[in-house]
Amino acid sequence: MTLQRQVLFWGASLLVFIALVWLLHQVLLPFVAGMALAYLLDPLANRIERLGVNRLLATFIMIVVFALVLVLLAILIVPLLAAQATAFIENIPAYSARLQALITDPSRPWLSKLVGSGFPDLQVGAFVKDAAGASAVFLGSLWSGGQAVASLVSLFVIAPVVAFYLLLDWHRMVAAIDRWLPRDHADTIRALAREIDRAVAGFVRGQTLVSLILGVCYVVGFVSIGLHFGLLIGLCTGLASFIPYVGTFAGMVVALIVAVLQFWPDWMPILAVLGVGVVAGALESYVLSPYLVGPSVGLHPVWLMFALFAFASLFGFLGLIVAIPLSAAVGVLVRFALKQYLTSRVYSGSRIS
Repeated sequence: MTLQRQVLFWGASLLVFIALVWLLHQVLLPFVAGMALAYLLDPLANRIERLGVNRLLATFIMIVVFALVLVLLAILIVPLLAAQATAFIENIPAYSARLQALITDPSRPWLSKLVGSGFPDLQVGAFVKDAAGASAVFLGSLWSGGQAVASLVSLFVIAPVVAFYLLLDWHRMVAAIDRWLPRDHADTIRALAREIDRAVAGFVRGQTLVSLILGVCYVVGFVSIGLHFGLLIGLCTGLASFIPYVGTFAGMVVALIVAVLQFWPDWMPILAVLGVGVVAGALESYVLSPYLVGPSVGLHPVWLMFALFAFASLFGFLGLIVAIPLSAAVGVLVRFALKQYLTSRVYSGSRIS
């Protein structure tokens, strides 16, 4: 097969695949979630199997433990988070008025100069309203993608079953896919697949642990200080740190705004909230990320943020699940294509005699 025909074949295959995903994305959520869960748990299943435990038994134990932990967390944490989220939304008008009063207070002319003398009375309220509206649209797109499956119940029922069967047959599936590779390019595809696996595994598994640990740190710190909605803000800041730098920064901005509105003019609690962020940032940069994520997985924070929002906009909650693996795969393929280009005659400018 000529190079031109190979390009046409694989290009057409990619377009067909994208079209199928687009057409079926409303029913793919529990299956993709099950695949993601199987991918995350496969290393643990391999370790248990090496201890002499049957693969079937090891897979069953892991899925049952995961389901029990998920149910326990839902029972203990979800009601608290829902109550705090409701209270936070109800307090947005009061926070808006408080922020407006702090900015326009004549006793702080430097702040009025910094913001601008023409600061309108309704600017903060309009900003909060616009931000809330944008968040509602974004969350609504995620909910519509998840709701199309039928309900969230199907996600929690089907995904563990899919993960169980995939974990059980993981090695056989990998071997089967390897046999389907075109023989002329099998070694190159295997090398790219290994690099993609390192990027995805290094980031997703490592950064997930980092986010959970940071979430605990933020929650303990904010609740100890007495910050309003400390559980909600701390947990969301920890989860948002899944996007390095950007997520943590956004979460800390929210925490500091709430701290200023709650504690002003007492500076000590505000500085304590800032100190929690500094300590958690140092812990992430110098301890957690180097050991759990690794020195580099080739995923830039800006690329991650774009991928998450783009795929969420296109495919709803399903897009959030596939955004990181696909962005990692695209990054590996782009670097490979760039390497090929830099070693080609197209780049060097050599003429073909």
